[in-house]
Amino acid sequence: MSNDCQNFDVLIIGSGASGLNLALELSAFARVAVITKSELKESNTYYAQGGIAAVLDEHDSIEAHIKDTLIAGAGLCDKDVVRFIVEHGREAIEKLVNYGVEFTTRTASSGHAEYHLTREGGHSHRRIVHAADATGQAIESTLEERVRSQTNIKLFEHHNAVDLWSERFGDGKTKRVTGLYALDIKADTVKSFSAPFVVLATGGVSKVYLYTSNPDICTGDGIAMAWRAGCSVANMEFTQFHPTCLYHPKAKSFLVTEAVRGEGGHLLDPKGRRFMKKFDERGELAPRDVVARAIDFEMKRMGAECMYLDISHKGQDFIEKHFPMIYKNTKAFGFDMAKEPLPIVPAAHYTCGGVMVNRQGRSDVDGLYAIGEVTYTGLHGANRMASNSLLECLVYSSAAAEDIRARLEAGVDAPVSPPQWDESQVTDSDEDVVITHNWEELRRFMWDYVGIVRTDKRLARAQNRIDLLQSEIAEYYGHFRVSSDLLELRNLAVCAELIIRSALARKESRGLHYTLDYAEADNVNQRHPTKLTPNHCPTETP
Repeated sequence: MSNDCQNFDVLIIGSGASGLNLALELSAFARVAVITKSELKESNTYYAQGGIAAVLDEHDSIEAHIKDTLIAGAGLCDKDVVRFIVEHGREAIEKLVNYGVEFTTRTASSGHAEYHLTREGGHSHRRIVHAADATGQAIESTLEERVRSQTNIKLFEHHNAVDLWSERFGDGKTKRVTGLYALDIKADTVKSFSAPFVVLATGGVSKVYLYTSNPDICTGDGIAMAWRAGCSVANMEFTQFHPTCLYHPKAKSFLVTEAVRGEGGHLLDPKGRRFMKKFDERGELAPRDVVARAIDFEMKRMGAECMYLDISHKGQDFIEKHFPMIYKNTKAFGFDMAKEPLPIVPAAHYTCGGVMVNRQGRSDVDGLYAIGEVTYTGLHGANRMASNSLLECLVYSSAAAEDIRARLEAGVDAPVSPPQWDESQVTDSDEDVVITHNWEELRRFMWDYVGIVRTDKRLARAQNRIDLLQSEIAEYYGHFRVSSDLLELRNLAVCAELIIRSALARKESRGLHYTLDYAEADNVNQRHPTKLTPNHCPTETP
């Protein structure tokens, strides 16, 4: 059975940049719980190498950043949202600096220190502010230190959210979300939490693929829980594959930042030949979807296990100064990037779709907010431009904090607490091998059939397999006590279904969704987000 319900003003699930920034902004006027299934710092933010896109250079402009984002989004961005986020870029950076984040600087011609700005694919100017090549680590560590010092924030590490708790109307539809259940992993017991506002900051679902740059925690928990609670999702077919992850059996998910290409790195085939100009006149600085498809195409054409990324021509001093973490880590795997090319492959990296939210981070279910990669805001469209994601996290978490504050000050009804978690009808599992097998099967067929290049036939095969897996997982979930592996598998399966259904609904190639059956973009019938409603029927948003 669960412990007594714990009550707060706001529950935040997830502890990346969006979740921690929100917690800090709420802590002055609300009792906040941060619930995270690993250590506080274990998030996509911590592993982000590149930086944050913001207009900070006098030669750059808000309009240029907006234009670049719209181009990368391939016609599906919400222009008003793009402007809203871009216009708040400088403010977001200044907030982090005030928190204590130390971004890399350089000495300007005037003799004064200024931010060292780098350039990444899709950007027309240098506008990526960074902390060497470990920006995420600098941000996450700083936010974590501040969060741990706040008495109004209570931390629940190693707690895996099971499901949201919702009040219901008479017809069974969700009235509002007022709490959640979470598995205390160390104590192996399910606890209940309640609050008038619950915020999903759980990140994306790239772990649904066999190869990913993401940590193991990125299993789509927030998207799946929101879907089960009645939220709409959008653009789930658009998964960004990062072009350059280190190819090594022990590297697992080590990403080589796009800034390496931004600073002059060359992509080479196994014979040492550059190939990107065959695919895009921008070469190595083309958007990620173009680069990832080019690498995938060349690997398949040549029967090669990997391609290569070479920046050795820049010299060791330059490399060690600009990419100290990558240099150190790749050397540990036996590669000296100052002397030789690095073997690389594409890997699932970022979920561009997710829970549909408004400008304040509200979902379409009352009481439930979502911020960060778990969401669809309209910023990314059919493809995310590099380094816009951390900017979105910061801007939307601040907007959500302002909205929640106003609602708390106006007064809210007391939340209905979840009942005790009932385990009277379940037993301990003696078949954990089923979870392991289904986990591996899911990630393999998603990679093979719903990866960088798709077809209707491949998607239909994936649909058949996910239908079978869903029924097996539901039966298993109903008979055995929950575990972290089971919860993650259950959520991955829900997200896989959403990705497949969304991909089947888009009868064109656009941005990150590329299908051989519809190789061209359809700007007449398909220039809109793909929306899925909780009845599992895809609908279209004009």
